[in-house]
Amino acid sequence: MLHYVKIWLSTARYSLVRMMMFRFDFFLWSMVELFWMGVNVLMISVIYDHTSSIAGWDKYDMLLLVGTSMLIQRFLMGFFWSSLFEMARNIRSGYFDFFLAQPGNVMFMASTRKLDPDSLLNSLIATGVVIYAVHQKHLHPGFGDVVLYALMVFCGVVIHYSILLLTMSLGFWITNAQGIEGSYFSLTEFSRLPREAFKAFASLLFVWLIPVVVVSNAPARILLHGFEPAWVFALLAATALWFTAAAFVFHRGLRRYSSASS
Repeated sequence: MLHYVKIWLSTARYSLVRMMMFRFDFFLWSMVELFWMGVNVLMISVIYDHTSSIAGWDKYDMLLLVGTSMLIQRFLMGFFWSSLFEMARNIRSGYFDFFLAQPGNVMFMASTRKLDPDSLLNSLIATGVVIYAVHQKHLHPGFGDVVLYALMVFCGVVIHYSILLLTMSLGFWITNAQGIEGSYFSLTEFSRLPREAFKAFASLLFVWLIPVVVVSNAPARILLHGFEPAWVFALLAATALWFTAAAFVFHRGLRRYSSASS
């Protein structure tokens, strides 16, 4: 484990040096992400000017939910997005050979090659949104609730990572995976909605089969209602299932990789 920590720290150092070389790029993308987050928060304010409740969630309940969703996405974008986004292109070009030659697990090396400091910086803004919503709701979560919330956020990041890794791993089978990341972003739109808004087939698809709703609702409910065993164990089970599935598909695809020399 210490070996992988050293590898990851080297990766983080490389990303920070690269950021300092292209400071304007860092500033620009930080502002773009901040603007997108601001639009989401503003949209909640506009909607709740015309209603007091949506599916039983008031304004600050929804702000807490959206803040949690943004926090999970910022962590995903910061730690994994750039590396996974390039995976299909690297497979097609043969540059994936580079990861096979690295001193570590291929999936780890391919997933953690780059960091996005702008997304990690904006995770502080998302955390601020969550804290503001908690303050406005006059909630007083205990230390155990905060730790459990952090664990649920971690599980949400792992599930999003697994879904993204699985979709990008399709590049081992298809010639051109360009645009496949769009399917992931379409799914994340549902993570900012309360569980109660989904009925019938939509509930089956986006709550149980593809748990993009659970990943944000479960942590938010920890702060709102405390420990709820059904939500916690459902998210833990979904995390284990999706990570296992993603790792299986990735390694099956790896067997098909022919390298640049073929």
